[in-house]
Amino acid sequence: MSREIATLVKIMARLRSPDGCPWDRQQTHDTLKPYLLEETYEALEAIDNRDTAALKEELGDVLLQVVFHAQIAEEHSEFTLDDIAAHLNQKLTRRHPHVFQPEQHTDVKTAKDVAQKWETIKQQERQHDTRPPSALDGIPKTAPALQRAYQVQKRASKAGFDWTSSGPALEKFREECQELYEAMAELQKHQSTARPHADLTSYESHVEAEFGDVLFSFVNMARFLNINPEESLRKATNRFTRRFQYIETSASETARSIKQCSEAELDQWWEDVKSREITHTQKTEG
Repeated sequence: MSREIATLVKIMARLRSPDGCPWDRQQTHDTLKPYLLEETYEALEAIDNRDTAALKEELGDVLLQVVFHAQIAEEHSEFTLDDIAAHLNQKLTRRHPHVFQPEQHTDVKTAKDVAQKWETIKQQERQHDTRPPSALDGIPKTAPALQRAYQVQKRASKAGFDWTSSGPALEKFREECQELYEAMAELQKHQSTARPHADLTSYESHVEAEFGDVLFSFVNMARFLNINPEESLRKATNRFTRRFQYIETSASETARSIKQCSEAELDQWWEDVKSREITHTQKTEG
């Protein structure tokens, strides 16, 4: 363990001690869950912004969460930070035999070979589990919905459950969209004819289910395009946020709110900020 990491562990132990910080002493694995997720997303944003200084800081915050959880576990005699590192070292060595035992694994030459070897080793590891094995084991149910759908579909594909081309995936998306339209029409029909306070739950649930199927099939299309849907949507949301904030600033410079501006003005500001982003990207990549 490096000197800085050792110091970090001591600081965390002090913060959790009886004479430490009242807030830190109250934390548990459960109460810290939102912070682990928040710090991870802030690190992703730093990567998107190509901000290495911010990335260094945000990765430090992610590391803090790891150290925090390790300290709590150590206090309950469960595991330590060293145990975490030792387990990870063993896993990395075990799952990269082509690196640490190259003379015994000469069949691994490409990144694709590595991915196949990785899955084979993971399946061998699951054989020690007493539960019936599943190709979908290990995908957390608490993961963001788009990312979880993407991982489920990738695993199913590796297990042999998949189309051989993007054509059927596109057709499935169209089919699901049509079923959503039909479910919405059915709901609207009963809304218009139902008595006040009528129970429309079943129709609303049907619309929700069909909407979920559309999203799931849309994720499948993203997979065939080699696009991570969670990452793509996150970046799209970031773009919208930047552009919307530009419009807010533009409106405030005229001493008005967005609601007081015309649609033509809003469209013009939107196109302005899009043009600036394109120009900036071209200069950066050029």
